[in-house]
Amino acid sequence: MAFNHQKYKAWHPIDKADRQWPTKRIEKAPIWASVDLRDGNQALVKPMNLEQKMEMFELLVDMGFKEIEIGFPSAAQIEFDFTRKLIEENRIPEDVTIQVLVQAREHLIERTYEALEGVHQAIVHVYNSTSIVQRERVFEKSQEEIKDIAVNGAKLVQEYAKKYPQTKWRFEYSPESFTGTEPEYALDVCNAVLDVWQPTAEAPAIINLPATIEMTMPNVFADMVEFVHERLHFRDGVHLSVHTHNDRGCAVAAGELAVLAGADRVEGTLFGNGERTGNMDILTMAMNLYMQGIDPEIDCSQRKRMERVYKYCTDLPIHPRHPWFGELVYTAFSGSHQDAIRKSMSKQGEDEHWQVAYLPIDPADVEREYEAVIRVNSQSGKGGIAWTLEEQAEVYLPTAYHPHLAKVVQPVAEAQGGVLSVQEILQVLEDHFVNQTQHLCLTGYSVSADGDRDVLMLKLNDGKHIEGIGSGPIAAASNALSQWLGTTISVEDYREHALTQGSESEAMAHMVVKFGDRIVVGSGKHRDILRSALNALMSAVNRAIAEGVVDDVRQA
Repeated sequence: MAFNHQKYKAWHPIDKADRQWPTKRIEKAPIWASVDLRDGNQALVKPMNLEQKMEMFELLVDMGFKEIEIGFPSAAQIEFDFTRKLIEENRIPEDVTIQVLVQAREHLIERTYEALEGVHQAIVHVYNSTSIVQRERVFEKSQEEIKDIAVNGAKLVQEYAKKYPQTKWRFEYSPESFTGTEPEYALDVCNAVLDVWQPTAEAPAIINLPATIEMTMPNVFADMVEFVHERLHFRDGVHLSVHTHNDRGCAVAAGELAVLAGADRVEGTLFGNGERTGNMDILTMAMNLYMQGIDPEIDCSQRKRMERVYKYCTDLPIHPRHPWFGELVYTAFSGSHQDAIRKSMSKQGEDEHWQVAYLPIDPADVEREYEAVIRVNSQSGKGGIAWTLEEQAEVYLPTAYHPHLAKVVQPVAEAQGGVLSVQEILQVLEDHFVNQTQHLCLTGYSVSADGDRDVLMLKLNDGKHIEGIGSGPIAAASNALSQWLGTTISVEDYREHALTQGSESEAMAHMVVKFGDRIVVGSGKHRDILRSALNALMSAVNRAIAEGVVDDVRQA
């Protein structure tokens, strides 16, 4: 059988009954370390050139990253050249520390320090693999032999640093494939490295625990991190770091739980780029903090620039459902969702905490416009259609009008099979509701006063004149039509607004009209404000006749 779960076994590395992390809270952002230019870059089909590397580096600096792993200068000439370019052209801000990766091998360490000559401050990140499968099947070495490699590497990076005393050096060690390593053994190796470095709070070292392969649920990884956190030597002089991958789709969750478990620092990439399923997405974790009211300490608001640089440098797309930044993540197609968003937004105060249904943050915080929040398709409801008209066309319909328009819009969207633009929705409104004259047409009117009441005469297209009296011209028109059509007509709701600016601007009116016990709606437009309202009333009359709500008296 090709698909056979029995050839795999669960990884249960630790039994930790005294775990503390489940009751803790994240109250501040960790130290962020971008590895876009190293781990992210080595995962690309076409690695970045010098120009792309520089553009990515400048974006990371402008976003506020203070620790940036720029590459593996001993591994390729372009990596070496980029390191030299940053240093020789003075491109590294004083408050930013670059980081470079190197294996625990002397000739590679020597080459790394050559690349870093003249830098003000840097982190030299040395690693070797400690996992069971690597020890037994790749290197065929014992635990002591693997630990010796780590300790020797720690001594070498420390010795070579002394040759460049003008630089402020920091050291980082990663037991690669930490998730496939026995926690007790990983701890033993890390402590042996720290015993070489003797870090202090003033000159801290970094111990980085990589989920090189994500092998467990995030809670198991958190247990492993907490186990190391509680037993590290020189703990006050160590920044405990994690570097999670996304093989199981849980890299962000693993990073967050690791911070609860004692990690001070998190390595990752923008949009989760990296080998296989990718690295932990720093943007997602940072925005997760942001929506909880915690300052992420990196600026994620530059969505357009981040997307542009990412696509240019990686030649990779951003999934439309990517958390926080995907094209569709602030779009509601469901009618009930659209209605809830519209109602919530209408009640959202400027100075109160954000509380909008289906929108965990204000889309404007990440350079999104509100018109992108709701799109209208065959699944859309009355609220979404109304919201689209309000936000994108400044057309404001009475609430009771919404279902009548939706009833007409939805079949159009279904027939088209896609999203309707606001112009297409306006065309439906125009075709079905505005200045309807298929049965009766208003050709003129006059208004006169009778004490505190208005007398309105309506001239219709068949030469008929009808007259009514009321507390205003709209009430007078309703009374005239009620008498003529033989049914009680009342205007239940009414909105009007200008379509354009200036003295020649058109006005538009929208009415909800009750004919006996039935509701019919209509809209009208005209340069004369009253005429636009009368046209809306006549549109409702024509639609009532067409629907059989009232009879066309001319046919009687």
